[in-house]
Amino acid sequence: MSANAQGDGAKPIGVVINPTSGKGKGAKVTDAVWGALAGQATVDLSGASYREAIENARSAVSAESISALIVVGGDGMVHLGVNACANSAVPLGIVAAGTGNDSATVLGLPTDDAAAAVRAALASANSPKAVDLIHGETGDGEFYSLGTVSAGFDAIVNARANRMTWPKGPSRYQVAMVLELMRFKGISYRTVIDGAERKIEAMLCAVANTHSFGGGMMIAPHAKYDDGVADLFIVHKISRLTLLRIFPKVFTGRHVTHPAVEFVAAQEIHLDSGDTPVYSDGEYVGQSPLSTRIVPGALRVCAP
Repeated sequence: MSANAQGDGAKPIGVVINPTSGKGKGAKVTDAVWGALAGQATVDLSGASYREAIENARSAVSAESISALIVVGGDGMVHLGVNACANSAVPLGIVAAGTGNDSATVLGLPTDDAAAAVRAALASANSPKAVDLIHGETGDGEFYSLGTVSAGFDAIVNARANRMTWPKGPSRYQVAMVLELMRFKGISYRTVIDGAERKIEAMLCAVANTHSFGGGMMIAPHAKYDDGVADLFIVHKISRLTLLRIFPKVFTGRHVTHPAVEFVAAQEIHLDSGDTPVYSDGEYVGQSPLSTRIVPGALRVCAP
């Protein structure tokens, strides 16, 4: 952890950079990030591991020793920042340098210019916007999510995609989906939605706070991060061939008209899908069952 002492005595800005994000994209933007922060008091909270970095960030936020936290990387780094800054007065700035960058996209932030992203964060640091978060809990513990928490076929695909080294970029998720689909038969969910019990036979269920994930897949086009509810996205049980036909439409949002697709707006959602993985903004957070609730205004984010 290192500090840059420039500035006028105000609290420094905490910075966490993931050099491995976006298959090395994070490392390439490092110089641009520090160049755009020249003249600002900063403290480098990056660690040798994800765990060390989030502990550094959480400690700085808890101690109120930083004026803002800027994370540099993909949606995994945003997940780190969200879980460090949730329910605090420290705003989160995002410099997109990952593969998908869905969080930056939905917030209207630059995704291909690190210096511009830093300038955007600095410009909004004193007047951040409040956004809702999903508070989730699995057997592994509690967490917060800005975008989507999935517990089903999409989470299984995410797990496979994370293990793959080819192809590069968002297309890796699509290849992983086809590979998993060859043996997938659907999931039986036991759910409790705002207190009402319901059994669902589905291909997947995901709790969405924003409209896209997985590198631009608009799973819940109507989801908003400041409306006080989450959108439960359900794809009811269908054939593998039908799912393959629907899948391309998710990039434009045209899948919403299919009769197998359902959305339920709710504040508290419990999903039990057996021993399936749960992913929050692309990060593994445990196994089903999953409990979520929406927390209005839980995060302050440096965005226009």
